[in-house]
Amino acid sequence: MAAEADLEDLPGVGPATAEKLRDNGFDSYQGLAVASPGELSNTADVGESTAADIIQAAREAADIGGFESGAQVLERREQIGKLSFNIPEIDDLLGGGVETQSITEVYGEFGAGKSQVTHQLAVNVQLPKEHGGLHGSVIFVDSEDTFRPERIDDMIRGLDDEIIADVLEEREIEGEPGDDDTMDELLESFLDKIHVAKAFNSNHQILLAEKAKDLASESQDDDYPVRLLCVDSLTAHFRAEYVGRGELAERQQKLNKHLHDLMRVGDLNNTAVLVTNQVASNPDSFFGDPTQPIGGNILGHTSTFRVYIRKSKGNKRVFKLVDAPNLADGEAIMRVQDEGLKPE
Repeated sequence: MAAEADLEDLPGVGPATAEKLRDNGFDSYQGLAVASPGELSNTADVGESTAADIIQAAREAADIGGFESGAQVLERREQIGKLSFNIPEIDDLLGGGVETQSITEVYGEFGAGKSQVTHQLAVNVQLPKEHGGLHGSVIFVDSEDTFRPERIDDMIRGLDDEIIADVLEEREIEGEPGDDDTMDELLESFLDKIHVAKAFNSNHQILLAEKAKDLASESQDDDYPVRLLCVDSLTAHFRAEYVGRGELAERQQKLNKHLHDLMRVGDLNNTAVLVTNQVASNPDSFFGDPTQPIGGNILGHTSTFRVYIRKSKGNKRVFKLVDAPNLADGEAIMRVQDEGLKPE
């Protein structure tokens, strides 16, 4: 579908327009089918009516946008992957793990362990499916300078020897679990499959989401296609740049577009999208936990799964499922240890 002739078969798409579309990541009928006329008009430098015709033709060619039966939805959902925490209580709470084609939001106060979750899943997603992974690579958008290769090293060394042995065999790395040279080579192979970009402001972060769509699409024929997109943190730059009620509407509009760009990466590439979110304290709350996630209803409605992590005694963390379309709310306990996230 990414072939030049395919795009040029659409009405109003000549060689120059097709080239502009491909340069901006619209290299398939499916990608065009879910675009908006305004977005396509700005990208390809065509009128909105022409853009609407292109989108409609792409929808017909991609057989997208129609209704389907519940049985067909169930069959399609069988293609969804589940990325395991390898912590039984949390995996049970999430119905097997973090879903692909969904946005999972993790929020909590500083030091609660949000970045620990992103690092652990950046390791776990690369594991074989029999060990709870998705045999995939990672895109990591870093807005708070949180990504640390050293933490990835800790978590790889913290894997069970059986898992390490299987990964070594799969990646054709000679040696035994625990051998320093072998583990260094294994670390390098893991880091090679984590694509990190530091976002310097909200506009840059939005641009990186668009670049992530291209990278995820191009990787689908690789041995390790992109199966996890992490944004840590989703809201830090938006919160810093849009201050006061006067700028709230513009902030929410940009955040909404950004979230839908991320959702599109997940939908089109069967990728799990994991975002972390900051919190604020509600001074009017006299009872219960005053901690509230920022981002308002825009983020609340767009996130498929919403998880609240809060501190407990020592290295314990309470992992609370706040919202999910098909799962009951509940809590589980995990520990943040030197070796990574572990069961209680």
